[in-house]
Parts: sequence; structure tokens; C-alpha cells
Amino acid sequence: MASVREDFGKFIRRGDLITLAVAFMMGAAFNALITALVTDLFNPLIGVAGHVDFSQWTFKLNGSTFSQGLFLNQLISFLIITLVVFFLIALPYQRYMDRQAAKKATPAAAPTTRACPECLTQIPLAAKRCSACASPVTPMA
Repeated sequence: MASVREDFGKFIRRGDLITLAVAFMMGAAFNALITALVTDLFNPLIGVAGHVDFSQWTFKLNGSTFSQGLFLNQLISFLIITLVVFFLIALPYQRYMDRQAAKKATPAAAPTTRACPECLTQIPLAAKRCSACASPVTPMA
């Protein structure tokens, strides 16, 4: 029976765990980058256009302070992050996958049968008579 230490070592060395850890770190770095972009560039631009600073928007109720401006900043950050991820990652990846699928798709095979003009039974293209109703047909091959 393998020891707990050996089992833990196998678990740590699994490829998907390492990939997940790298993806998590890349996500954290990407989050920091997008947060800086939104906080330092987009929010001031919105403030210039509307002459407001969202981070200062607060109201008090029974001695509690509610920072709806900070929530609005986070909402804008979320929307911008979502748009960036969609347009820079998801959409190009989906188009790439669609192109790859189109390359792998086999062209449709040429039809080998046709409908009899009298009884609509499927017959071979080269047939001179329908096998169901015996009516003469013009060969198409």
C-alpha cells in the first residue's frame, strides 16, 4: 500500500494540477492588469465626461455609510473585463475552432439516388425503370 506521502507526490505532479495552477496565476495577473486599466484610465474618462468621481459617491443611513460609487466602479470593471475577455479571447478562439472544424469537415458526397417522377421512390441515378412502379425514367448518369 502506497504511503500518503507518495500519493500526495503523485497528486502534485499530475499535469492538470500544474496547468490549473498556472492558469490561476495568469488569471490573477490578468485581473490586476484589467483592474489597473479600469481604475486608472476608464473611470477617470467617465468622470471627465460626466464631471463625477464615482469613488466618492456615498450616503449615510442610521450611522452606516454606503459606498454605491465603489460598487459602481466594480460594476464598470466587471463589464469591461467581460468585454475584453469576450473580444480578445473567447471570440477569436471560437472563430479559430470554427475554421478548424470547417477544414476537418468532409465535403458532402454526391447523391447516388433520385426520386421516381411517378411514385417518388428512391431509385439509382443510372436506372432506366423504377423498381417499384416499373415506369420508364431517363437515366441521369
